[in-house]
Amino acid sequence: MHLGLKHWAIAISLLVAQMLQIMPMPIMVDPYRPDWVLLVLGYWTLALPQRVNVGVAFLNGLVLDILLGTALGIHSLALSLVIFILAANYQRLRNYSVWQQAFMIGLLAALYHLVIFWLQHMLTDIYFLFDYLWPVLTTMLFWPWCFMILRKARRQLKVS
Repeated sequence: MHLGLKHWAIAISLLVAQMLQIMPMPIMVDPYRPDWVLLVLGYWTLALPQRVNVGVAFLNGLVLDILLGTALGIHSLALSLVIFILAANYQRLRNYSVWQQAFMIGLLAALYHLVIFWLQHMLTDIYFLFDYLWPVLTTMLFWPWCFMILRKARRQLKVS
């Protein structure tokens, strides 16, 4: 059973992240939804940069655009940019503590949201609200738990 899961662990974790990203939530909690796809892509990029890279981020961004109903390419560009930065600096970021990594993930999540806002502003003329940045805080706070869960799964399934 582990042999089959080993080959599909990354895809399954990204599928779960996509489902968590679109899962209905109460209106009071929805503005704080963490960027699950960014968290999972970020982990796999730091852990296995040769398997999860900008191309995987671009495809997941396209799927996210379709699932969320945004203009095609908005999430793709934002995720590709963030994952490119992570992949370019993965050796340095691996040496940071989990909380330092969380801070860096928070900065990258802020960049992700600002790129999405900028692209949507260019296309639909929306205006910036501070509420757009609440997911940055929750993404940063969820990083240590996401990191520990995915690391445990990677080690148990011997994903490499």
